[in-house]
Amino acid sequence: MNTHGARPARCRVTVIIKALNEEDNICAAIESCLQAVAEVGGEVVLADSLSTDRTVELASRYPIRIVQLANADERCCGVGPQLGYQHSGGEYVYILDGDMRMVRGFLRQALMFLAQHPEVAGVGGRVVELNTQSLEYRERGLRAHAHLAPGEVDRLDGGGLYRRLAIEESGYFSDRNLHSYEEFDLAVRLRALGWKLSRLPVNAVTHYGHEAPPYRLLMRRWRSRYACGLGELVRSAAGERRMRLVLRGARELRLYCAVLAWWAALLALPFLPLVPGARVMAFAALAAAPLALMLWRKRSLRRATYSIVSWCFNAAGLVRGVLRRRRPAVEPIASRVIQELPPALEPRHSHYA
Repeated sequence: MNTHGARPARCRVTVIIKALNEEDNICAAIESCLQAVAEVGGEVVLADSLSTDRTVELASRYPIRIVQLANADERCCGVGPQLGYQHSGGEYVYILDGDMRMVRGFLRQALMFLAQHPEVAGVGGRVVELNTQSLEYRERGLRAHAHLAPGEVDRLDGGGLYRRLAIEESGYFSDRNLHSYEEFDLAVRLRALGWKLSRLPVNAVTHYGHEAPPYRLLMRRWRSRYACGLGELVRSAAGERRMRLVLRGARELRLYCAVLAWWAALLALPFLPLVPGARVMAFAALAAAPLALMLWRKRSLRRATYSIVSWCFNAAGLVRGVLRRRRPAVEPIASRVIQELPPALEPRHSHYA
């Protein structure tokens, strides 16, 4: 119905749940968040991207604020957090996916850490992955990610608790243009301003990843433009001082650029001054080289093939994302308030100071 609505009352913590068609998970997510904020004082906001299932119907049974995207064509990963932020009043803000559950006790530990470390803009914890059967998640699990280890990190993938003060200094919570990489984008904007991010050695959330077969998941991410996120991030950071942090932190960017160079070399080979037989042999060798390398590394044809196909999808997405037009990230997101907190439950900042 409106873009802003009445300004929410200030409170200690806002947990924003971003969701699209999460009827199987939304009740558990909301209940875990309500239990978590009950320990520290705060509110829960559901930012719904126009779900077509029973997500909103089920969520309306709980004492939470529900806001919904007005235009379906604006759906993307970056819209949900910013939509929820527009309708939040928390001094601290946590972002949670609709297929996650918060672990009780984490918010209390995170608030204590932020109180003791005023230079830190956001703090996360361990993201416990429950779907260990998916090929994609098994591949991720085999790689060590420094930003998932306890201590100072360069991003808070999987969610984190952020200071509103730092978010306001950075301009906005989440870039409404991004179809992925929205948490990394927030991290580089904060770090470019001198803020730090940390991860605690405690469980913060549990997550159950996608059930879809890996190649179907790749197709879904292409259709939803999830694969475009890195290119959209590069375009947003171009010419900004945070660009060096993007180049340093997104190591996969170099890989996808290498894939684009591989494609260019394959396209150029037919035009080289070689005898036909040599041209065919050179093309076949160059085409097979990545698969041979991954076979040697993975010791599995299935995993090697999936890696190459995934790289190609993401390289194409990189180009598609760089070319996509942007809307101003600070522009308010058109939305409607589906449900407000009852006045008796409206959290007041003074209760939790």
